[in-house]
Amino acid sequence: MTNDMMNVRSLVEKSADADLLREMIGFAAERLMELEVGSAAGAEFGEKNPMRLAQRNGYRDRDWETRAGTVDLRIPKLRKGSYFPSFLEPRRMAEKALTAVIQEAYIQGISTRSVDDLVKAMGMSGISKSHVSRLCEEIDVKAFLDRPIEGEWPYVWVDATYLKVRRGGRVVSVAVIIAVGVNSDGRREVLGMVVGTSEAEPNWTEFPRRLTRRGLRGVKLVVSDAHEGLKAAVTKVLNATWQRCRVHFMRNVLAHAGKSGRRVVSAFIATAFAQETSEAASAQWRSVTDQITPKVPKLATIMDDAEEDVLAYMTFPKEHRAKLHSTNPIERLNGKATHRGGRYLSERRGDRPSRGRAAARTERRVGRPTRQVYDP
Repeated sequence: MTNDMMNVRSLVEKSADADLLREMIGFAAERLMELEVGSAAGAEFGEKNPMRLAQRNGYRDRDWETRAGTVDLRIPKLRKGSYFPSFLEPRRMAEKALTAVIQEAYIQGISTRSVDDLVKAMGMSGISKSHVSRLCEEIDVKAFLDRPIEGEWPYVWVDATYLKVRRGGRVVSVAVIIAVGVNSDGRREVLGMVVGTSEAEPNWTEFPRRLTRRGLRGVKLVVSDAHEGLKAAVTKVLNATWQRCRVHFMRNVLAHAGKSGRRVVSAFIATAFAQETSEAASAQWRSVTDQITPKVPKLATIMDDAEEDVLAYMTFPKEHRAKLHSTNPIERLNGKATHRGGRYLSERRGDRPSRGRAAARTERRVGRPTRQVYDP
């Protein structure tokens, strides 16, 4: 006891004011660990006692982040059994909070170097890249990707974007296909996601099949870009109407109108979209096609072929049409996946989207309430 008092007095006399509290915390933690490990071993350090239960086996170093700064701890080890200080609860609340902050930063696309700066700004000593990777390996959204889909989903948007993947020491692009749906309560959710090597027809066909196996039903309209594979899958697997994205269609059409005629052609086609009923829209569409045919026959042919698909949304309730004619509701999500999920997926993770930033970002949007777009 006398030696302990002398050690405390020595700390008070020799330490700088800024370090005094941290040194005192370290001293108190050391004494507490000695008492706890002595109780666990059945004898104090160096004591010969026939009732001893275990021998000591050196120490292991650990940094303890406190409000006073980082305290260097030397935690005693036992040859038989194990010891962990009671004041260092595994994954205590503060450590869980820090882990959550780091994982959220990772999901938002912040680099490991910036994460290190963030941790330092929080008053800690920093964090290594490997430590960030270990913490973020816990982000697994497989349960989300495989969750049952309940209820009816009358409207579904499907689109694909490309992300970079490290494979065999090379960086290649893979297609990430995402489906977003609106249920009969007007709630929008991400229904699923799959990664394929391309937007080929087999990938488009298997994706809706996977969704139906998870319980997707009641689909009336699927909105997407002009992917022939998806169009066939919508009819074959989902038995639903397919709506070609109006925005993408207009881009394709105006590319054939010539630079000087784009504004006029755009205004002509817009008159069909402004109609109140499906029949009126079709009639106006054909009228515009007839006017365009003499000057731009190729553009007129494209319009003839696309009429049914581009105007499919006109057969649905008027109050829903603003959300149904394009893939804009999902384009924003794809943009975030590309921008914030742009860090390469790692080969050691098996190119699995459930471990990537894009999937984690997607998971965060599951169940997020949105404005009512479908009234039962």
